[in-house]
Amino acid sequence: MVSPRPHRVIVVGGGFGGLQAATHLTSAPVELTLVDRRNFHLFQPLTYQVATGALSPGEVCYPLRAIFRRHQNVRVVLGEVAGFDLDRRRLDVRPVVGEGVTRSLEYDTLIVAGGSHYSYFGHDEWRDAAPEVKSLESAVAVRARLLAAFEAAELDDDEARRRAWLTFVVVGAGPTGVEMAGQIAELARDTLRRDFRSIDPRHARVLLVEAADRVLTAFPPSLSRRAALQLEHLGVTPALERTVVGVDEQGVTVAAAGGEQERIEARTVIWAAGVTASELARRLAELTGAELDRAGRIAVEPDLTLPGHPEVLALGDMVRIRDARGEPQVLPGVAPVAMQQGRYAAALVRARLRDRPGRPFRYRDKGNVATIGRARAVADLHVLRLSGFPAWITWLVVHLFYLVGFQNRLLVLISWAFSFVTRGRGERLIAPEPAPAEARREARCAGRARSGS
Repeated sequence: MVSPRPHRVIVVGGGFGGLQAATHLTSAPVELTLVDRRNFHLFQPLTYQVATGALSPGEVCYPLRAIFRRHQNVRVVLGEVAGFDLDRRRLDVRPVVGEGVTRSLEYDTLIVAGGSHYSYFGHDEWRDAAPEVKSLESAVAVRARLLAAFEAAELDDDEARRRAWLTFVVVGAGPTGVEMAGQIAELARDTLRRDFRSIDPRHARVLLVEAADRVLTAFPPSLSRRAALQLEHLGVTPALERTVVGVDEQGVTVAAAGGEQERIEARTVIWAAGVTASELARRLAELTGAELDRAGRIAVEPDLTLPGHPEVLALGDMVRIRDARGEPQVLPGVAPVAMQQGRYAAALVRARLRDRPGRPFRYRDKGNVATIGRARAVADLHVLRLSGFPAWITWLVVHLFYLVGFQNRLLVLISWAFSFVTRGRGERLIAPEPAPAEARREARCAGRARSGS
């Protein structure tokens, strides 16, 4: 007698949502495949610390295969989505290594957690001049750019150019922008203050540009004011109600609410403003007729399924969820939302395997935290609002708790303790940027041609 085939589940994305869905299905009677373009889970809330030399890349990443090594029903596939065949329940996957031959994977349930990336509001030409820190590669590149700016200022005798090298602009005063600006200020005023001879890094100018009238708009106004005061104490200048209208390699042009424009000469600009959903949301919307909003998020049913396709779930930053009235609601684009949705998706699959109905997803908001610098933070826990050192301790505990892997937790705790005591940073390396994949392939082809292979 042939045993019934296990229920096949494919999870796309090894971020917070996808990882939670996969880990909560490891003990279920399913055949699970996790597809991701990277072979590691990235703890995105700490990538800005990689960008400022506080942590190493290995401390905020954990190999996906190591997470699932003890679960024989889990397969990890290193690839990117090439297409969806929803009618035949197939996912086309293109490997990111090897020969790149597209393969089709069959599923009974598909969970798509494609995430998001920063939006340049229709000005993608700004990307090279104003990199973001959402990915590991960009965080390492930003670290090199930050440190190189101090090195260039040390060697430049022209006072105007030196000021431009020592001017750092962060666009966007959400949690990432606030944390990034605070870290740059601490890097200049504490870590590097005795490292140079021709310049004084403490004279560096750090600007935080925000279109709204306050920083951290997701927090209560009282905590926004406290965060702004802590930033100013570090030496960060919040430039509120300013809209970026131009970015190039030499600086930034911002416009005030009244239309007046100001040119800021700065060689280092970091982008932390606005996000847009993964391209996968648009592809799924085209196939299902689901709505897309201006940020590219797809509207899903209350149980996170796609219209007409209950076997396909989408979650995380790429979705809006319909409420009881059928109106799409946008949840905060933070890790706790994606994690709760991932656990919900796993629970829904388990319920279906037992022929039990699932309940609509409901987000439980446990609060929000953001760090500004050493012993400086704000925390909105709803029943309690904290700032300063108590909020900073809360921030440390929360991030250590959610960090994947005991080794990473231990290493990050040691790094933070070292930085707190010495005000130093152990990852101040200007690493050369790797050659683009296309250039590497051309070099290999040229090498084979020269060797006659």
